[in-house]
Amino acid sequence: MAESRNRKRIRLVVNGMTCEDCERHVSHALQRVGAENISASYRRNEATFELADLNRLDDARQAIADTGYRPGDATIFSDPDQEKTNDMDDNFDFDLLIIGSGGAAFSAAIEASSAGAKVAMVERGTVGGTCVNFGCVPSKNMLRAAEIHQLAASNPFLGLHTSAGAVDMKTLVNRKNELVEDLRQHKYVDLIDEYGFEWISGEAHFVNESTIEVNGRQITARSFLIATGVSPFVPNIPGLADVDYLVSTTALELQEVPKRLVVIGAGFIGLEMGSLFRNLGSEVTLLQRGSRILPKAEPEVASAVTHALTEKGIQLVANALIQRVEQDGELKRVFVTVNGTEQVIEAEALLVATGRKPNTESLNLGAAGVKVGRRGEVLVNEYLRTSNHRIYAAGDVTMGPQFVYVAADEGAIAAQNAVAGAELQVDLNVVPGVTFTSPAIATVGLTEEQAKSAGYDVLTSVLPLDAVPRALVNRETTGVFKLVADAKTRRIVGVHVVAENAGDVIYSGVIAVKFGLTIEDLQSTLAPYLTMAEGLKLAALTFDKDVSKLSCCAG
Repeated sequence: MAESRNRKRIRLVVNGMTCEDCERHVSHALQRVGAENISASYRRNEATFELADLNRLDDARQAIADTGYRPGDATIFSDPDQEKTNDMDDNFDFDLLIIGSGGAAFSAAIEASSAGAKVAMVERGTVGGTCVNFGCVPSKNMLRAAEIHQLAASNPFLGLHTSAGAVDMKTLVNRKNELVEDLRQHKYVDLIDEYGFEWISGEAHFVNESTIEVNGRQITARSFLIATGVSPFVPNIPGLADVDYLVSTTALELQEVPKRLVVIGAGFIGLEMGSLFRNLGSEVTLLQRGSRILPKAEPEVASAVTHALTEKGIQLVANALIQRVEQDGELKRVFVTVNGTEQVIEAEALLVATGRKPNTESLNLGAAGVKVGRRGEVLVNEYLRTSNHRIYAAGDVTMGPQFVYVAADEGAIAAQNAVAGAELQVDLNVVPGVTFTSPAIATVGLTEEQAKSAGYDVLTSVLPLDAVPRALVNRETTGVFKLVADAKTRRIVGVHVVAENAGDVIYSGVIAVKFGLTIEDLQSTLAPYLTMAEGLKLAALTFDKDVSKLSCCAG
């Protein structure tokens, strides 16, 4: 009993875990050094465990390195259940000071202010963060406009052969900016007075664990939330610094549609931007470093998306290794090696879409004792607490799932933990993701490969989109529904969709996965006819029968 009482709970951040097999390898390594009550999560890149002999912490880290991780990939945090130091004095300017003003920041400010806390928010740029200003709102607005333009330009099955003419980009961008300004005002700026927290404009950096400095003013707080988000990551490509290239934010401000556009990177940003400009009339080339787009997605999903993009005239170049870029007047040249053969791709516009980097460089986190990962991301535990018990982090700056709804959920959790002393844990087991290509890509839960790695006896159902009546009516049949289920319980553990309105459909998938609905549950529901959501029921029926031999609405 004495040994049990003396055990300390440790959190170990392990960068590089990607699947359930990684979790098992890490757990087995920790068992070998005497750790108990081990919980490993690849989604959070961490393992928590109890250890009686704290002298064996280095052995624990080395045991993980011996499984194939680099020594620097394992960072030991202090006990997540440690008692906070005595902060009962009132010599703080604020109860909670939030750095950043995006989804996580405003969610936290609203939560904390509603609980009676004295809150301040510091922002060096434009209020509202990425989503409303540079990300979700403007990009989806322009994607929708581009889809309408493309539909009007040509859809032979619907008899729409009208010439849509050249796109008036100035008008399109101006209307997008009007929408952004309106939402920014009503969903962000107006809320500052509504909830009564203080707005501080300027760049913040930590002086110590309880103090930041902004514009020469030192400000103290009982707790802090880092919610500074991310920025486009630009790799060190020879010649790129001398080229007039675009990133996702500047691409949305173009005043003319480029005749040709080459996109370096075929992740969700590259796919969305490529689709946008193709629908606006550009000749688009996507350069993918790997052998296929969406390497972590279901192969059926990647295949359907590849087919859809190719149908629309987008050129996909896989296995493309960028050697250098150069500019000659308005012309950009990208020198690539593809399967050992050198190519030169020319375009009037070059878009770099190679991922994101966390905005932490100017925060001076070392002065506050806040640890970061090798990409500069703020490392947090399951309570969103950093290595300093006073300081929390939420949203994209932690490099978790980069969705504004995840950021908002994390912001609220962090605020309750920081202000109210709650011990709420973030749950990222069921996070939907949507890529707004045409057709859209939506996914939630496990892929077939992930389910097998997690030890499930897997059942899958694959339904081509041409089996969905709504797709037939739309004359848009390139796509797929795929369901992944546990053969023993028949519970749905993954839903993957490529279809028009896939983002709307996937919410039903979220409910199915989160609440453990079975194949039979989906089969027994009444699905409205001529909706894309009907594809979920048809995919569930496909586990047991050939739906192509059913009449309309039969099931």
